[in-house]
Amino acid sequence: MSTLKNELCADLERRVSDRILEPTNADLLKKLIVNAESDNEAMMIAELGTTYKHTGLHFDKRLEKMTNEISYFRKNNMLSFHTDDDKPTNKLIIGDNYEALQNLLIQYKNHVDVIYIDPPYGKDSMGEFAKTNYENAITRDNLLSMLYPRLMLAKHLLSDSGVIFCSIDDKNQAYVKCLFDEVFGEKNFIGTMIWRKKAGGGQTDEFFVTEHEYIMSYRRTENFEWFDTKNDISEDSFKYNDNKGKYAISKLEKWGSSAHREDRPTMYYSIIDPDGNEIFPIAPDGADGRWRVGHDRMFRLIENEGIHWEYNIVAHRWIPYEKCYYSESSGKLNKSRSILYNVAETGTATKLLTSIFSKKDLFESPKPIELLKTIIEHVDSEVVLDFFAGSGTTGHAVLDLNAKDGGNRTFILCQLNEKTDTTPNGIAYDVTAKRLKRIMTGECYDGNKDFEWVKKNKPYGGNLDVYEIASVANFEATEGKTPFDVIDETLYGEEKFQSMHEKIDWVCQNFSQTQKRL
Repeated sequence: MSTLKNELCADLERRVSDRILEPTNADLLKKLIVNAESDNEAMMIAELGTTYKHTGLHFDKRLEKMTNEISYFRKNNMLSFHTDDDKPTNKLIIGDNYEALQNLLIQYKNHVDVIYIDPPYGKDSMGEFAKTNYENAITRDNLLSMLYPRLMLAKHLLSDSGVIFCSIDDKNQAYVKCLFDEVFGEKNFIGTMIWRKKAGGGQTDEFFVTEHEYIMSYRRTENFEWFDTKNDISEDSFKYNDNKGKYAISKLEKWGSSAHREDRPTMYYSIIDPDGNEIFPIAPDGADGRWRVGHDRMFRLIENEGIHWEYNIVAHRWIPYEKCYYSESSGKLNKSRSILYNVAETGTATKLLTSIFSKKDLFESPKPIELLKTIIEHVDSEVVLDFFAGSGTTGHAVLDLNAKDGGNRTFILCQLNEKTDTTPNGIAYDVTAKRLKRIMTGECYDGNKDFEWVKKNKPYGGNLDVYEIASVANFEATEGKTPFDVIDETLYGEEKFQSMHEKIDWVCQNFSQTQKRL
């Protein structure tokens, strides 16, 4: 029995112990899984036992269509390019991401460090069962049914120290989180970040202006590690100097909200100014105020000469400030925050895309590269995957982050070639591939170099292999057209096989999961 089947059966046992499934139902599902004709079919059977322990959420599950065709990667040599063979090669896969993930498992099982996805939770059809309703919005059952098998495949792609991030809106966050809890386990939930996607505007919103989206994060195992960034502070911003070195100052009287004595009575006490007078904190409105630090810390600052005094001639009093030394601040770790308030906005991403293509409204609501960079730079990563790639923001972010910190990360993007009014040849051809070509080489496929981005930025360089999803019947026997003839093992990290016997063994071993029967 395959490793995946064993894991699915073990997961059913967990659901029984958690009282999610009745033992008799679990036994029946296990029998069906053991006798399934492929790992893919086994996963579909396991899906039938999916329920939600804490919320009681249920959704009508729609299984992916089972066929006797093998899906495989076929290289698009017209769109692929190499600028420097000493640099790593990135990948763009054009086609249904379900089939793309199945094929990626052949080479990348447990080898992906970061997955970021921005699924189509609002509009547009994506995948076999993600049909749209009359408002062109994906129904929730279809969204969850579409996501479930893809998340199961993604889980097996992640390394033991890997992590997956998922952008989601207010309406679907609760439901999708239940699905992630089921697939990755609640104990592997890291947290949810809130991203402020726009400031102001939104006056057409019915009740109040919605400015945010969520980014959920789940680790694969407890081996995951989150790295805090270090302060990168310019020494020029430290304008004062004493015998300890350069320092900046911050006011010790509390300002803003909760600045009054009654807000924190224990923070209202006196200290002695340089003239020997006793002074108390004053609020911005002139009433009794409060200090920003407690009594003990204040007097440690006084004893260690950590207070900078300035005389205010208008108020006729001395104002105390805390000294913040450059030597203590530079290189200090910054603890990450869950609210991403001033990272970037959707409008920032739209302007960037316009500068690359010299066209407006080419792609609706792209994500800014600053958002992706903020996420990725906290994780020790070599391979970054996005299987809802859209305009290619994740790839752009990886390239920019590598240029910034000298990293050697590679990206894998998967995008269905949906056709829209602005992308008559499909999003993958008209936007994703062209964006990567322009920012990596400084020109488009047709040689066009007349776009704003390249006038202000240096192309990133590097290599891109573009694959498309092709299919072949598993019973195809025509010479030169059999699965063993058309599947190229070198696209999966293998050396060219020396004999057809080796090729047949490899195909039979690895491609059964991409169809029902081989």
